[in-house]
Amino acid sequence: MSWTDRVAVFDLETTGIDPATSRIVTAFIGLIDADGELERGTDWLADPGVEIPEQASAVHGVTTEIARAEGRPAAEVVAAVRAGIEWIATHGVPLVVFNAPYDLSLLAAECRRYDLAPVVVGEQVVDPLVIDRAVDRYRKGKRTLVDMAAVYGVELLDAHTAGDDAVAAGRVTQAIAAAHPDEVGALPLEELHRRQVEWHEAQAADFEDYMRRQRDPDFTADRGWPQRP
Repeated sequence: MSWTDRVAVFDLETTGIDPATSRIVTAFIGLIDADGELERGTDWLADPGVEIPEQASAVHGVTTEIARAEGRPAAEVVAAVRAGIEWIATHGVPLVVFNAPYDLSLLAAECRRYDLAPVVVGEQVVDPLVIDRAVDRYRKGKRTLVDMAAVYGVELLDAHTAGDDAVAAGRVTQAIAAAHPDEVGALPLEELHRRQVEWHEAQAADFEDYMRRQRDPDFTADRGWPQRP
């Protein structure tokens, strides 16, 4: 049995790009089977309690007015999402999160904001962005979820909705694992997790070196996977 046979998927759409200050607008947690079919899932719409910038609304389609009229209070949504991730962590289910340091760091910040204990996730996080950069390092082109879905033959019709993005990320992960069994699919989940820590650090160091040589000698890349310090 492979860890890819059943995975949890998680995605957030938010008010901004800084996980320390941005707020959850929509969230999705689900489980997909070995064929990438959704077994079950839950999505949330939150009223984040702050204005949603137009730039963010243009991405995910949720305006401040919609969130205030239809969203649940942010504290309730954060608590519910936290409980879902805690269940996944407790049961050791592989947790697929595209660009994990953003979503997991933002969830941690939201938990602190509402005086909730942080969720401690074990060696079970799977980040297709980190893995793809490691196993297909020299492929040209962007590595957005939309671009990677096209590369791996995964349908993504409604990008930037939490549910569709989460499920697509799970299917992309399964496709990467099938394409690279020795480096990804056949590894024990804990070993894959540890390798991603190493890969992410190497990727951050390479990016930092490039930026310092080409643009800003004082540039510092974000460190910390699957969650920023």
